Amino acid sequence: MNTPGETAVRVLVADDQALLRSSLRLLVDAEPGLTAVGEAADGEEAVRLAAETRPDVVLMDVRMPGTDGIEATRRLCADPATAATRVLMLTMFDLDAYVYGALRAGASGFLLKDTPPAELLTAIRVVAAGDALIAPAVTRRLIAEFAARPGPGNPSPGGLDRLTGRERDVLGLVARGLSNREIALRLHVGVSTVKTHVSHLLTKFAARDRAQLVIAAYESGLVTPGTPG
Repeated sequence: MNTPGETAVRVLVADDQALLRSSLRLLVDAEPGLTAVGEAADGEEAVRLAAETRPDVVLMDVRMPGTDGIEATRRLCADPATAATRVLMLTMFDLDAYVYGALRAGASGFLLKDTPPAELLTAIRVVAAGDALIAPAVTRRLIAEFAARPGPGNPSPGGLDRLTGRERDVLGLVARGLSNREIALRLHVGVSTVKTHVSHLLTKFAARDRAQLVIAAYESGLVTPGTPG
């Protein structure tokens, strides 16, 4: 339950399985500080309801009939009316193409449906706060995905020449899935310093969150399968 006067994180649930959709809504509504604002059975309905309800976070299934979750995410993030809404992708399928596609579309997080409820609720809060939820295991799969993709011989620097040496260090660690605190420990600096570097990186890459910084790090060639962790 939410405390009177408290501003709850507004959550829209999008999944084609009615039972799971209802269960997720009940889970969200039972958690203090969160409230469900609607349910969608497919991507098309998710886009429509998001425009109507303006949720902070959409729990978005990947595989849905008609408009799937990745296309729905792309449309939500591209529309100025819903661009502030964060998308947390949910799937039963731990496949590289889904992870990469979801993040490219603008998703701020990616979780499997067997994620424990407490972790899912934490993930909603993390994404709502403007951060990205990218576990190290997911970033390892992304690196493998990029290694397998055919492409030009030399990756585009994609703005790396505009970064300081320390910003490159931070970007590489962000791409490895490290938190600000973990990066601070690795680089022997304060957490506030890391936050400043991340803020500068977001500005330089015109990125909405850490998820897009991860993509930028991979596509620029800063992080490769042979890069030390």
